[in-house]
Formats: sequence, structure tokens, C-alpha cells
Amino acid sequence: MDTNEFLEPFDRMLADLCTPSAVRAIEAGGDHHPMWAAVEDSGFLDALVPEDAGGVGLSLAEVGPLLASIGRHAVPLPVGETMLARWLLADAGLDRPPGSIVLAFDVGGHTAPVPCGSFADHVLVESGGHMVLAASADLDVESTEVAHDLAASFFWRNTPEGKRFGASEGGVQALGAMLRASLIAGASERLLDMTIAYANERVQFGKPIGRQQALQQSLAVMAQQVMAARLAAQSVCASGLPVHPLAVALAKQVTSTFAAPIANTAHAIHGAIGISEEFDLHLLTRRLHGWRLADGAEGLWAQRLGAARLHDGDSSIDFLRKFAPSLV
Repeated sequence: MDTNEFLEPFDRMLADLCTPSAVRAIEAGGDHHPMWAAVEDSGFLDALVPEDAGGVGLSLAEVGPLLASIGRHAVPLPVGETMLARWLLADAGLDRPPGSIVLAFDVGGHTAPVPCGSFADHVLVESGGHMVLAASADLDVESTEVAHDLAASFFWRNTPEGKRFGASEGGVQALGAMLRASLIAGASERLLDMTIAYANERVQFGKPIGRQQALQQSLAVMAQQVMAARLAAQSVCASGLPVHPLAVALAKQVTSTFAAPIANTAHAIHGAIGISEEFDLHLLTRRLHGWRLADGAEGLWAQRLGAARLHDGDSSIDFLRKFAPSLV
């Protein structure tokens, strides 16, 4: 199936809906319901749901470019999360509720900060080996109180209540990490495009700053990091659903490792204008830092990947072939 058949209309929709002014308005507390209604009406939220359950029946490899597009457009709503949650519910034979759904796991009566949690209608919580679909209105919600941040934590007194079913392989943390890797890859590509364009347009001492050798070197390194993030994200999506825990570990470790230097290089080349409120750069760089930490930063996934490698008797190449054949 030609992925562009779905990617192009999806990308156009997000470009129309998620303009920088629209994203800023929602981050400032504006009404997010019209944007969400347009996404929900498009039918893309059921992209991963099997056809016999009323969905489109795409594979994760085919949906991967759509997830990257969500990152590229700095979408301020849990679109990718809802896609994955609807697949989980359909796989369990349960009806999919209207509205947005975020993924979270129990860390002792509450969750870690969940990206876009402030606007979630439902929370699919992994707790005690089970998945529970809880209405966010039935939980206590606490924002991070960081400026423009839409993440929120959820709290409950006993156990979250709602539809219950068995947790999938790797749990929601693995699914969330796969999603963050794809979002980082998409946003990084957009940042590279913006930074190259700015370097070619900004004139200093009579010539574009992009002609300076030092900046060309920085852009070359940035391009390598963006490509590595892209390949890592594509690799985990190619492994399919349910996601392979080690494929997730590799993708999240790579993308989280490069998220900060990619953001730093973009800001370094843009200079003072890049940190201004009116410039669009921070819409992406802030999200890179947030996605890097969400569902485990690079240290956590590197530890898991390293532990698996130490217990594997094959060569490193054969070890990678088991879960990331597209990379070797």
C-alpha cells in the first residue's frame, strides 16, 4: 500500500489545523475542541484499527510517517496516543469511546506527567498487569505548571475504575516510547529545514551566514543526528504491533540522545531571534525536550538495551537482526 495515499492528506490536514497561531492559542488555554473535532471527523484516529473492527487496518510501518507528521506540526493534542489506544481497545474487543485518550502507567497511585494530558478525555492506564480505560473526569489531574506545557499527571485514591483488559507485550510505556521516538524524528526534520532556511536567508557582513564553514559543520552534524533519529523511528515502526521491547529501546535511546543537541544547534544558529516568543522555533524545541523525557529518557532505554546485549550470546550484528533488521 502506498503510504503517501494517507500521509499527504493527513499532513495537509495538520498543516491547516495546527498553524503556529492555533498551537499558541491552545497552549494559552484556548478552546481545543474544534481542532480535535476536525481530527476525529477525518477518520485517521482509526488508522491502526483492523477493518473488521471498523478501522482502516494499516500496519504500524504505514502509520509511522503519520506519527512523524504529528511531531513535525507540533500538534498540541494526543492524536498519536488516541490512535494507539484505539488499536489496543479494538484488539481487546472493546468499543472505542469518542474523545481523546492518553496512555499512562501506574507509578504508585498516580502517573508521571503525560504529554497532552491536560486535554485528555480518557486515560488508558496500565496498573497491576491490566489496562484500565478511565475517564479523566473521574481522576485528579495536576498540570506541571510549566509555561505552555500541556502535560499533566493523574491521581486516584484506590485504583482507577473503567473497562479492564490484559496489558499488551511491553505495556503502554513501550508504546509511548515508540510514539515519542516518531514524534522526535518528525520535529527534528522540521527543525533542520527551518535552520537551513534561516542560515541561507540571514545575511551578515554581506553574505548568508550559511556560507560560514563553522555553521556548515554544525548543520552537517545536525543533519546526521536527524537522519539517525529518523532511521531509528522507522526501524521500530517496521517491527510492527505489538512493538518489540528491544526495538523500542533502541529507537527511544537514539532519538532521546539526539533530541537535545538537535534543539541546541537550531537555537545556536538562529541566535537571539530563536528564543523570542514570536518566533516559531520554540514550538518544536520545547516539545523535543519534553518527548525526550516522556516514557523514559535515553539512560533508561540504554540500560535495558545493554542488559539484553550482555545476556545475548550472538554477535552484535546478529543481536540487532533479531529486532531491527532494517538497520543492518
